[in-house]
Amino acid sequence: MSRTARLSRAVLLTLVLAALAIPVGINTVPAFVVPPDAQAEQSPPAAQRPPQKLSPLGVISNLSKDAPLPTTSQLAVLLDASLGAPIGSMTGQVVDGISGQTLYDRQSERPVIPGSNLKLLTALSVLKNIDSTKRFSTRVLAGAEPNQIVLQAGGDVLLGSGASTPEEINGHAGLQTLAQLTAKALGKVSTPVSVIIDDSLFSGPALSPEWQPEDVAAGEIAPIYPIALNSAQPESKASAGRPQDAALAAGQAFVAALAKQGVAVSSEVDRPQAGQSTNKGAELAKVESATIAEQVNYMLANSDNYLAEVLARLAAVQQGKAGDFTEATALTTATIGALGIATDGLVLADSSGLAIRDRVSAAQLTQAVRAMTSSDNPVLHAALGGLPIGGLTGTLSQRFNDPATADGAGLVRAKTGTLNTVLTLSGYVVDRDGRLLVFSFMANDLSNGPASVRPILDKSAAILAGCGCR
Repeated sequence: MSRTARLSRAVLLTLVLAALAIPVGINTVPAFVVPPDAQAEQSPPAAQRPPQKLSPLGVISNLSKDAPLPTTSQLAVLLDASLGAPIGSMTGQVVDGISGQTLYDRQSERPVIPGSNLKLLTALSVLKNIDSTKRFSTRVLAGAEPNQIVLQAGGDVLLGSGASTPEEINGHAGLQTLAQLTAKALGKVSTPVSVIIDDSLFSGPALSPEWQPEDVAAGEIAPIYPIALNSAQPESKASAGRPQDAALAAGQAFVAALAKQGVAVSSEVDRPQAGQSTNKGAELAKVESATIAEQVNYMLANSDNYLAEVLARLAAVQQGKAGDFTEATALTTATIGALGIATDGLVLADSSGLAIRDRVSAAQLTQAVRAMTSSDNPVLHAALGGLPIGGLTGTLSQRFNDPATADGAGLVRAKTGTLNTVLTLSGYVVDRDGRLLVFSFMANDLSNGPASVRPILDKSAAILAGCGCR
């Protein structure tokens, strides 16, 4: 079959599968400082981000349980030939999406560095521990002193500086709208209003010691606060780098928005003094975030490190725990264990996959993806929309576009992960016989960088899409 014919067939199958409620998503992958040949997988600047409008979330349906399975012997022949190249160390697993039967195994129990594939586990924890329909409020309260108001952080780090845009996820709530509502509630004020920012929702250090200083300096992550504009990223190319105090930056933006509404306001933004209560004043105004389901989907779709860390902390807070790194990762471990996913050898040093001490096995990742596709946990289906499509969207948009991998175009749905010496790919395909196959391929110790193994992982996923395999 020619390359053009393969791609045409793949695109046609994509349209058919979409009609069967297989969700479509977009994705970009940050994580760690990578060499130039891997720069395409970094989070794009805000002005260059892919569209954030995601397709309706649904369930993989209309799959026949009677569709033939690939034979393990033939699959082993094909995948061993693909994955056996002497580049770094390779682990992997393929399981039947319906029965869970292992169809291929390559040291799948060995914990390795997952990169952004760890966000799959974070997504499970967030969706299991927070109501998927919940929205987080950014509120303005009357302060303890006259002419004082409090900007209370509620966990929304996808605030926009302009008007609220309800049809979006990033910018669903806007500070301009919050300022308009606040100005209306205040009415005419004769003396300048002072603004206090209450960001006490989270505790512990804002910056993890597990992150390399080079990564922080490169803008892969920033100190974590429960309020931020644009996930603590610049909103335009002209802006400076990530703010080191996203809460204070949001407070300053709110002050500027208030001033535009004609409210006389002090230019300085303060935090509460020790012991000062800020949550008893009357509510003057509020704006609400996109839903948790939408934010999880967005987090996976954009491989957003900052949002992953925030959502994991919010999950801990919702369960009555401290909003810090330790409780967030502990909750993720406990949650995936409760889902029946083995936690042996699992090490979660953060929630985004940026920490090089993270360790996850291919078997744990296939179990995670299978949990998302299972009818047993419908709340987890929201995560599926964040997985990009081979050859079409996100970080997979420029992959699966050559003759060796074209069978995967339009069919492979997977989360990518990239670090300096790591490349991972975990997701699912519906093969040509209509069988749902879940997979995870993980390459570590890549002395020549992730680009050296990308064709290998893509070919392996394409093999699954082209099965057969009997």
